[in-house]
Formats: sequence, C-alpha cells, structure tokens
Amino acid sequence: MTGITSIGAYIPRYRLSIEELAKFWRVKGTGGEKAVAGYDEDTITMAVAAASDCLSRSDLPDALYLATTTNPYREKQGAAIIASALDLNKEICTADFTNSLRSASIAMRAALDAVKSGSARNSMVVASDSRLGAPQGRLEQFLGDAAAAIVIGSDHPIVEIEECHSVFSDFTDTWRTGKDDFVQSSESRFIDVVGYVPTMQEAVSGLMKKCGSAPRDFSRIVFNAAGIREHADLAKKLGFEKGQVQDPLFASIGNAGTAASLLMLMAALGEAAPGERILFANYGDGCDTFALRTTQDIARARVKPGIRDKLQRKTPIDYAKYLSWRNLIPLEASSLPARSEPSLISRWRERKSITALYGVRCRNCGTPQFHPIGQKIRVCAVCQSKDTFEDYKFSDKKGKLFSYAIDQLQPTKTPPGLNGVVDFDEGGRLICELTDYDLDKVRIGMPVEMTYRKMSQGQGIINYFWKAKPMAE
Repeated sequence: MTGITSIGAYIPRYRLSIEELAKFWRVKGTGGEKAVAGYDEDTITMAVAAASDCLSRSDLPDALYLATTTNPYREKQGAAIIASALDLNKEICTADFTNSLRSASIAMRAALDAVKSGSARNSMVVASDSRLGAPQGRLEQFLGDAAAAIVIGSDHPIVEIEECHSVFSDFTDTWRTGKDDFVQSSESRFIDVVGYVPTMQEAVSGLMKKCGSAPRDFSRIVFNAAGIREHADLAKKLGFEKGQVQDPLFASIGNAGTAASLLMLMAALGEAAPGERILFANYGDGCDTFALRTTQDIARARVKPGIRDKLQRKTPIDYAKYLSWRNLIPLEASSLPARSEPSLISRWRERKSITALYGVRCRNCGTPQFHPIGQKIRVCAVCQSKDTFEDYKFSDKKGKLFSYAIDQLQPTKTPPGLNGVVDFDEGGRLICELTDYDLDKVRIGMPVEMTYRKMSQGQGIINYFWKAKPMAE
C-alpha cells in the first residue's frame, strides 16, 4: 500500500486584513485576511519550516522535491538548499518542480512513481510560495504566503493513493515572465468558461471513470480555484454537495499558490475518519487528480499543532509594513553601516555550521559547545580535554533565553532589533538574533526554538542563517 505517510505545514504568523488593504485603495475588499511572510522569510525558509514539521513524524526521505513558482534563485536548486538546512543525506535525490501552480501535484506523481519503482523508500514533496499581486489589484488582496510538505511511502500510510489521472492544457490564465514581479491574469470570466471549468471537469470525470466512482462515493473533495466564487461554482457543476467541499482557506490564508491545495488536503485529513475517500484535484496548465482513502493510521494526521492551530497563532500587520517588507515602496536609506556582504568562499568553508547549525560536543564530558563561525575549538571549556570533539547539531534543539539586548540601531525592517543569548536545554549556548517576537512579551527564561531565516542579501546572494524565535504557547 503506497500513500501519504506524513504531513507538515508552515503558515507565517503575520496577517494582513483585506479590508484595511481595500480601504487604503478605496476599492471593494473580499473580506478576511491573508498570511504574509515576514521580512526575513521567503519560499526557502518557509519550505524548511514545513519540511521540519513533516519530518518530526517521519523517517528521513530518500528524495526531496520542491514545488514553487517563486524560487529565489533562477540557476540554483532550491531543493538542495532545503536538504542542506535539514541536514539530509547527501546521496538523496533533490529536484525543483517550478513555473506551474500544478507543480506540487506533478511532484507528487514523481514521488509516487519513485516509491512504486523502488528507487526511493520515502519521497518528500514540499510546496512553498510567496507570490506578489500588483498594488491596488485583485490579486494583491487574494495571494497569501505559506508552505506544506508531505512524505509519500509504503510504510503505514495515513492515506492510501488508490488512483490518479492527469490532463494538460496549454491555456494562459495566470503567468509571469522572467522580468515580471507581479502575477498577471486574464479576464476571470474567460478563464472560467474556456480554461478552468472544462479542464477540471475533464480531469475529475476521467478519474471517476478509472475508479468506477460517482461524487456521492467521496466524503470530501479538495481542489484549488482562482477565488471563492469560482470554487463554489465548480463544486456545484461537478455534482458535489456543499458538505462534501473542503474549505479552501482563502479567507484565512489567501491563495498560497503551489501550497494551497496541499494545505486544504491537510485541513481535511485533520478531521477525517478511517476509511473515508477523498478526491484531491490540483489545477494549473491542466489538472492532476487523485483518489485517496484514509487508513487506520489517520489519527497521526491529527497530531497538534494542526492547520487550525497554526491559523490561530497570528499577529496583525498594517499595509505600510507589508509594502516595506516586500520592497514595494522606497524608504529613506539608513545612515548606519550596512551588513557585510555574504562571502561565497566563507559560506562554503563553514557550510556545516552555517546551513545546519553544527557545533561540537566533547567526547570526554559530553558538553555541547558552539564555536564562533570561522573559529575552531580545540580545548573543552568544561573538562579542559584537548581535541576530543565530535559534530553536534543545534538547529533541532530547544532552549531558553538566558539574556537579551534591544538594539535601536540594528539594521532591520522591524526595529528595534533583538539579540539574545540562548541556553539550549541539552547544553550549549548561542548568541544570535531573535525573530517573530512581541517585544512586550520577551523575558528571561522564555522558551525558544531555532528557525532558518534570511539575514541579508547582497550582490545577488541570499545569506541564510538561523535565528531564535519564541516557542508557541
């Protein structure tokens, strides 16, 4: 039996009210709110967070596929960066599936084929997107940021993949060229009548024919759409009752691009009982459809925090902050010294410490120690033994805030900056920046965890490193 063995998701904590955005432009708002990646987040950092959440309930994968339309690099593999941050085996297969909103389900088909053929025991698919809609436009209100990850394997899946069916369609509805910052879109009525609806109907009917099934045979249908109206209209045309249709999460996250359909599926699985059948469909230059059946292990999908819990952990931001974080408005240049440019040579030399946050542990006394980047420890700070160290990873460890300093002059898009000393629960200490904090709630002894974030960007190179963030209460 082959299917989904583990799921994980990441939804940024920041939310932008659609009504506030619409009020600024004096246009009609769609209501609700959308998830917004923080100033130090992007597709890669969100993917690392979602994959980490997924791996907390799964064995390490033999393959990792990234699905996105917003890869920060054009000629550098995002999946390789994610695998490095997760400290995966260097011999696993990594690949990017890009430039289509259907990338996640295409990657699912590839992962399924890899497991069935025996070339991989567990294949991870992580979908992440942070798309931009032009200011004042409909897409600015509707596009949200998030990431989702699944592992496909044959060892006690929570969902069995019974059948799948795909069609392609060379139909231009949404797109971006290499020079575009913002998503472009055709006229909505034209998209529905000529592209979206007939393509989805063809793909869904094709799957049902393969399965010998009808809409009433499925407990729930999960599919993406261009908007709330389009989503409801298609469900009716496909013959599904309102109670069978999974909430698309548009009013709480927005349309998260390649991650949208997987997030909906995870929300559905969090409420599903064993033996339920789910029809999963994903649109974009065609459509991929899957007939799924939950197994007796579906309870593993209800481990908290689930999608609903993640949606409740949020911090509102205003439109000005959103514009600043997305570099959509020019701001007064800082008079303070800029951060040093990332060095490709030094990053490569110290790649283990920088990418996966490795330090050392003394073999004699067992004390973990994190040495400053670029420096090598030879003498243990506790037992004074010399050259008795082994590698030790800190990125997956929890800790507490021992001390902190507020820096009013630190170059950051969320001033003031906050730097702290983290004492890890299993030993070791690290001085680092903090992120995703509420300054009024920061305190000595506050539980924190590590998160992969952007530190700076210069000369076309993104400098990723680890920060500490407060643990969710």
